[in-house]
Parts: sequence; structure tokens; C-alpha cells
Amino acid sequence: MKKRNLLLSLALLTTVPAAAQTEVTAGITRGKEYGVTYILPKTEIVLTVQTTRHTYTPGEFARYAERYLRMSNVSTEADTYWTLDKVETAVTGVPDRDNVYFVRLKDKTVAPLIELTKDGIVCSVNMPLGSAQQAGVLPADPVTEPVVLPESQVDPRSFLTEEILMANSTAKMAELVAKEIYTIRDTKNALTRGDADNMPKDGEQLKVMLANLTVQEHALTALFLGKSTTETVGSTFRVVPKEMKEGVPFRFSQKLGVLPDNDLAGEPVYLTIADLHTLIIPPAAPADGKKTPLLDGVAYKVPGRARLTVSYQGKLFYDGEISVTQFGVTEYLAASLFNKNSVIKVLFNPVTGGLLKVDRE
Repeated sequence: MKKRNLLLSLALLTTVPAAAQTEVTAGITRGKEYGVTYILPKTEIVLTVQTTRHTYTPGEFARYAERYLRMSNVSTEADTYWTLDKVETAVTGVPDRDNVYFVRLKDKTVAPLIELTKDGIVCSVNMPLGSAQQAGVLPADPVTEPVVLPESQVDPRSFLTEEILMANSTAKMAELVAKEIYTIRDTKNALTRGDADNMPKDGEQLKVMLANLTVQEHALTALFLGKSTTETVGSTFRVVPKEMKEGVPFRFSQKLGVLPDNDLAGEPVYLTIADLHTLIIPPAAPADGKKTPLLDGVAYKVPGRARLTVSYQGKLFYDGEISVTQFGVTEYLAASLFNKNSVIKVLFNPVTGGLLKVDRE
């Protein structure tokens, strides 16, 4: 009894799949049988969308830009708009509740070890715990990246002189600020030509002086040109793959950004999935209703291939092939592989359910 309990505590198994279950549990009993229940994955397509919000805030002296700085087409109206930068695609594996198998512990066999994901998807057989993650097959837990805020902008009003601040009208302030900008430009030119009254002692000091003058010039000019800021926003959508032509996973609006697929305020982003029929799928159950008997062995998936395209307003964001478990077939590793004469090591892909590697120890 101790030996049997030890085997079960290590999630040991042999190879007879049974009818599908509704839950994934390890070390369970079915009647008088001891064994492990494992699950095969199905594919979900993950669309990662990157958008940018552009915000323009007009300058305090925007309407005087043409008069004092000869800058045309400077807007005096605030504006916000969005751009769709890129759409990245990936596939992930999720538990398929229609493909759950029970493997019982039998006598006179070498009971193989099984490694499962936290969702109960089979990763490996007869390999050390954690080997699937070390091999890069089982993804590590995601790491949340810290959000890095942009550096604070320089306050242009900190460069305003007493004369500018004491001006009795906005127009007069704009005129004085413009004169200050021209003075800074003249000083930079004099330093560059070496004609300044107080030239720096060395090249490094010259660089520092020019950099400080440039900061002041840009800050004061922003009082006329205004300020434009950008903010990058990410969104994620999951799609269960099936053949579709120009499906709409989400919509996009230049005014509102990313929107749900049913929000007609945005233009549709089209997703097309085409089964490439790379595999010959066996026929379904006979017409008389009898089920095809399951083969004796460890079940795994042979994923199919699909062509996937993502487009928006005629622009193609993605066009390529992906592996799709639902477009494939279920196969079995023969039970005879797991006998007492040898130890077979098997590595599965928990995303697609596919067989990656079989070794004999």
C-alpha cells in the first residue's frame, strides 16, 4: 500500500484512456482503478493591439505665432486622435473539456511520470518535474513590466522675465517672449561662431551652455506652437479559431481608439482564418451511431495549419501561417512503449498538444 500511495503522489500513470471527464484531477480513483486524469489543449488566437493617443494642446500665444515668429498654420484648437500602430498575433493553449482522458495504474508495468500544467494539460511523460519549462515548452509565469512614465516637461513660464510677466496684455507678453526667443538664437549663433563676449573655457562647457539655451528656446517656442504628447495603449483580444472570412474581432476609431466589435462608431478590423487542410482527418462516427473505439495509449494532438490575415482599411497588419489544434487530429502513443523493459521519455507542446520529442532511456 505504501508503494502504491507513493506512486500516486508523484502523479504516476500507465496508458489506457477512458471516457471524457468534466474535471481534471490527479491521483483519483474510478471504481477500483487508480490513475491520473489529464487534458489536451485547444488553440486560442491572441491579438495584441498597440495604439497611440496623440494629444495637442495649443500654446498660450498660438494666435500670435504668425505675427511675431512668422510661423504659419499654428492651430489654436485642442485636438486628440488615435493611430493604430500594429497588431501582433500569437497562439495559446487552453484546456479542451471535450478532450479529457483517464490513465489507470496497472500492474506489471513501469508506471511513467506525467507533468501537467496548472490547468491540467499534459506536458511530458517520464521527464523530471519542471523539464518542460526548462525546455521552453511550458511558458514561465508572466512578469508584469513596470509602467515607465515620461519625464516631466519643462515649464516654459519658469523662463519668463519680470518684464514679460508685468506686461498689461497678452499681445504684449507674446511680443516680449518672441524677442526673448530671438535673443537666445542670437546668443547661440555667437557662441557657435566664437563671437560671444563671454566665451566658455572649453568645449565641454560650450556644449552645456548650448544645451541650456536650446531647452529655453524650445520651452518658450512651445508657448506659440503648443504641446503635443503621445500615449501608447495596448489591448488584447482572444479568438477561438474557426474558418472565417473577414470576421471582426474589434473595431478602431481615430477619435475613440479601440472599440468592441459591435460598436459601429469604429471601422472594422478584419480577421480571416483559412484551414489549409494539411492533415487527413479520419471520418466521423459510423452512420449507425456506433462510436469508433479508442486506441490503447497516451493521447496527444497533431495540430493542423491555418493561414491568418489581419487588415484595417486595406492595410495588412499580419499575413502568415499558424498551428491550430482544432484543425488537426488526435493520435495515441502505443501502450507497449510504457512497459517494464524500457523507460520512454515524451515531451508535448502544451500550446498545441503536439508531440515534440520521444526518447528511450
